[in-house]
Amino acid sequence: MSPRFLRPSIVLLAAALLAGCSHGDTSTAPAPAASPYAAVARGRVDIEGGLLKLGMPREGVVASIAVHEGDHVHKGQLLAALDTEAAQLAVDAAQAEQKQAESQAKLLDQRIQGAQQRAQRLAAAASAGAGDGQSADDARENVQQLQGERDSALANAALAAQKIAAARYELGQRSLHAPVDAQVVRRLIQPGATVSPTAGPAFVLLPDETRIVRAELNESFVDAIHPGMAAEVVEDNGNSRQSSLKAHVLRIGGVFGASTLEEDPQVRANTRTVECVLTFDQPPPAELRIGQRVLVQFPAAPKA
Repeated sequence: MSPRFLRPSIVLLAAALLAGCSHGDTSTAPAPAASPYAAVARGRVDIEGGLLKLGMPREGVVASIAVHEGDHVHKGQLLAALDTEAAQLAVDAAQAEQKQAESQAKLLDQRIQGAQQRAQRLAAAASAGAGDGQSADDARENVQQLQGERDSALANAALAAQKIAAARYELGQRSLHAPVDAQVVRRLIQPGATVSPTAGPAFVLLPDETRIVRAELNESFVDAIHPGMAAEVVEDNGNSRQSSLKAHVLRIGGVFGASTLEEDPQVRANTRTVECVLTFDQPPPAELRIGQRVLVQFPAAPKA
């Protein structure tokens, strides 16, 4: 038989075999399992406001440091102090000015009292014809002059009191105190170092605030998540056996931004996310530290 007649026969046989296999296998590929979560987002453990970075309020030389890293401090507790010699001299000088002005005012009070008595006697003598009126007038003018000097001394004393208040305020600015109850995370200065308000933080504190999770919610899931919605938080370390922590959505941001937790730069640049803040239903364990990465899983609503 000619080869040109064999080729169509081979093609028909192959087609028949394929058709037989197709009709004989009635099985279908399994449908993908439905996800139990309405959304999954990466997040980071944080506190409201974040870590507290404190700088020295004035320029100077660090005289002493009262705390170490890891210490727990209370509101108002001294953290560090600068050299206070110049500020204390300013306080002492203002106090000396106040004392001088007050002493001058007391002395003038005594002189005014004597001048008033003399003016009264001269005025009485002039009325009785036993003295001249010019002396009585001079005595009255002297009293008025002394009263003006006393008023000036009292004004100087009040001005000195304001200087004392300002000098004491500056003296207080030579010390740094904890604004809240917190833990000292970092200490970035040493005794003898020269610091200034623009030199960066001197201490980094972790305030005793409720821990939260800041999750980056992909724009495709924004409409599926709402405040009050339940969620599960697990560490983002690939361990599928770890237990989850119950949480719920506190608020959802109103501004889109680029992802900061995505490791792939291209994906990070092309992904738009909204910040979703969650709070834990129960206090989280101490092992869940600030800055730790987590996965936030939002369970899907059960189907009716």
